[in-house]
Amino acid sequence: MKIIGLTGGIASGKSTVSRLLAEHGYAVIDADRIAWQLAEPDNFLWQAYYDRYGEKVLNDDRTLNRQAVASVVFQNPAEKQWMDSAAHPMIKAEIQRNLARLIAAGRDVVFLDVPLLYEAGWDYMADIVWVVYADEANQLRRLCQRNGFSEAEAQRRIGAQMPMAEKKRRADVVIDNNGSLEDLSRQVHKLFAALCA
Repeated sequence: MKIIGLTGGIASGKSTVSRLLAEHGYAVIDADRIAWQLAEPDNFLWQAYYDRYGEKVLNDDRTLNRQAVASVVFQNPAEKQWMDSAAHPMIKAEIQRNLARLIAAGRDVVFLDVPLLYEAGWDYMADIVWVVYADEANQLRRLCQRNGFSEAEAQRRIGAQMPMAEKKRRADVVIDNNGSLEDLSRQVHKLFAALCA
């Protein structure tokens, strides 16, 4: 089995590449999806947030108010550190359970879609790493358009991650997503062809 790490910066287009992979039948373990599941009411990560922050991070229906959590952790490095130390072990354990299941099922290739692959130190789990790269100007523009962030808030989110230049330097494969969706699709289809070969 070949395990390929898929990562990138916020608003780099990693989720688009992940979707293309899934559409082509590849097994994708999505760390963000796992984090969302763990943060459902009364699940492990939800409980950790509730124990730390109380009702102020809950919606009326007891679901986690992710914007409220984000507004705390992205403005306070100590809280970001706490969040990572609480969430990462839970997410990693679930990734490893999923990997074991896919290995047992005989999958040839599995993608680990992990936004913070390098930051968390999980790149050792992958045989090779693909980085979806976008320059900061494109990240800023996409974040402001997609999420409605102010430029200052978008800068704060980008600054909370490893610089894209460093991820690009460490990558085995760089997928440049500074162009159109068609450009991105062409690059990914070439990589599909190489995988099949």
